Amino acid sequence: MTPVTARLQGIGVAAPPGRLDQEAATALAQARCCSNERQRAWLRRIYRHSGIDQRGSVLLEPGSGADGFERFYPAPAAPEARGPGTAARLQRYVQEAAPLGERACRAALEQAQADAESITHLVTVSCTGLVSPGLDAQLIERLTLSPDIGRLNLGFMGCHGALNGLRAASGLLQEASPGGRVLLCCVELCSLHFQYGWDMQKIIANGLFADGAGAVVLGAEPGEGQDWQLVETRSRLAEESSEAMTWRVGDHGFEMTLSSEVPKRIRGALRAWVEQWLAEHGLRLGDVSHWAIHPGGPDILRAARESLALPAHASHASETILAEHGNMSSPTVLFILERLRRTGAEGTCVVLGFGPGLSFEAALLR
Repeated sequence: MTPVTARLQGIGVAAPPGRLDQEAATALAQARCCSNERQRAWLRRIYRHSGIDQRGSVLLEPGSGADGFERFYPAPAAPEARGPGTAARLQRYVQEAAPLGERACRAALEQAQADAESITHLVTVSCTGLVSPGLDAQLIERLTLSPDIGRLNLGFMGCHGALNGLRAASGLLQEASPGGRVLLCCVELCSLHFQYGWDMQKIIANGLFADGAGAVVLGAEPGEGQDWQLVETRSRLAEESSEAMTWRVGDHGFEMTLSSEVPKRIRGALRAWVEQWLAEHGLRLGDVSHWAIHPGGPDILRAARESLALPAHASHASETILAEHGNMSSPTVLFILERLRRTGAEGTCVVLGFGPGLSFEAALLR
């Protein structure tokens, strides 16, 4: 059988309508994490230098300010308060994830000019909710996909989850009948895992993460617009780095640790890995027209750019998405690709993501 080349026929994104600017987010976090002025000043600096102007959360209702956030995360009545338990947070995930994912999927289907009947496989990605039947079953019903559709759930992979989703979707496309299509949907509700108390690594995570959904329709046939072809994906698990970035289930939500070692490891190891991979395809760093680098935070983005010796404009799309939406974990690179495609980007594109492990993920698009 001749291998099928997967094409990104349509990309759709969706952010919650409720928005929170970084000043308001700072005040909310100070009230739940700080006990003295020194702590409040440190938190303020972290939020101010996050590269984020605003972010979306499913806890917020348009026009109601931070009321929804404050109802779900009441001000602590005692220093040991840690907010709602994990079960309450996951219950809210069940309510909110599918509607947001549906919006992204419908946008991707519309751009690909694809109807529900043409989708033969569904891949869902999320690291912020655990439930079964899950997001896949909800999307099948909401989008009226076939009940016989092939399904695959990818969970708990973190910020590079969309790249793993693209790899899985490309593999599934190989087994699809001629004309088959795979729908990939990434949904993350990071705001449901806000952490109380004074813990510097968790406070950094609080200051970066946000909610969003992204979707891609992949098929073998050229679409109506300028489709990228998925040439290859590549993965690397860094040695002796299992504690550099973690994402674990706690009693009060999922808990992230983000070590200061992460930018150092990216700066030291990324270039050699990417150069070797590109060389296998007859490419050099200078042959890449566009870079979709996951903005895990300004330090991570800067480390990637410096390691690859990229000009400042190479990370412009990533910085813009970070400023407008925050770090939405797995959907974020799809927001970047959607922005690049909408602004007419053509040529070779490299997508990069970093996640727990510490792991590097990459995709080459042409």
